[in-house]
This record gives sequence, structure tokens and C-alpha cells, in this order.
Amino acid sequence: MSPSPLQTRTTSVDQTRALAGAVAELARPGDLLLLVGDLGAGKTAFTQGFGAGLGIDEQITSPTFALVQGYTGRLDLNHLDVYRLEQIDEALDLGLSELLDEGSVTLIEWGDTITSALPRDYLEVRITFGDEADDRALELRPVGPQWQARMRALSIALGAWAAQGAGPVADDTLAPGEDGAGAC
Repeated sequence: MSPSPLQTRTTSVDQTRALAGAVAELARPGDLLLLVGDLGAGKTAFTQGFGAGLGIDEQITSPTFALVQGYTGRLDLNHLDVYRLEQIDEALDLGLSELLDEGSVTLIEWGDTITSALPRDYLEVRITFGDEADDRALELRPVGPQWQARMRALSIALGAWAAQGAGPVADDTLAPGEDGAGAC
């Protein structure tokens, strides 16, 4: 039986990036993360924070038109956006299996649309809009043994963002290291 998804909340883009950076601290070579959410929910912001957590200094942008972007850090990062793909075969044509075998970490925006072409071992990060403009609910669900084995560590690392019941997170909840200045 798989563990329950981890429920977290952020109240700014900076918090979403910081949360993603905390997830990146637990990343291992070959990891796969699927980013799921509506347009503008924060998939690219999550990837930016994740990349920063891997020590990537380059600016990370959405690869909507390039489809695949690669970055070098503590672990190499492949960032894919499969939003514009019309068929599952197009995902395979991107060399997806090679990317997953090269020992880097791969984040796929809209990854839920191609799960049949992916290994059954990944972390799904579902991002949904909250009540306020910058509020986000992030649900992290492990599929397969790799991320399931790290759920306790992930829960501890993301404790600052843990969703408290069904209610909203207080506006004064800050990510580790944030002082609140310039929060969205």
C-alpha cells in the first residue's frame, strides 16, 4: 500500500520555490518528478526552486516551445514541457528513455498526460490554486519504491509548509530562511 500524499501549502512564489528547493535536497540520480497543474499554477516556479536547490545558477524558463532544456548542477536537470504534444509517441521521440537513464533528475511539466510512456517510479507534484492570488496547495504523491522510501524524509523537510487540516495557512507562515520581505 502506498503512503498518503503529502499535503503542503505556500502563500507566495518565493515559498513555492523554497519548498521545491527542499525537495531537491532529497533528489538522487535518475529521479523523475511529474508536475501537474493548470496553466499558471506554478510548475515552472517549482522547477526554478528545484534547480536552485541543485545548485543551478542558470535562469530556468518554461521549455514550452523547446520541449526539453538541460541544466548542470549538483545533479544534472532535464526540464521537459509536454503540453504541446499531441500523441504519446511524440514523448518517446524526445528521447525520454535516454534522459531517464543518464543519471540526471527529470522534471516533466504536464507529465500526467504521458504516464503510460513513463516508468512507474516517480514523484507526482500536483499544484492547485488557493484562495488568494499567490496561494498554492501542493500535493506530493510517490508512485513506486524510490520516492515512497523517502516520504518520511520529505515530510520532515517540508514540515514548514505542511497543510494544517482543510483550512488555509496563516499569512505569516514563512519558509525556512525567509524574512517576509518582498513576499508576493
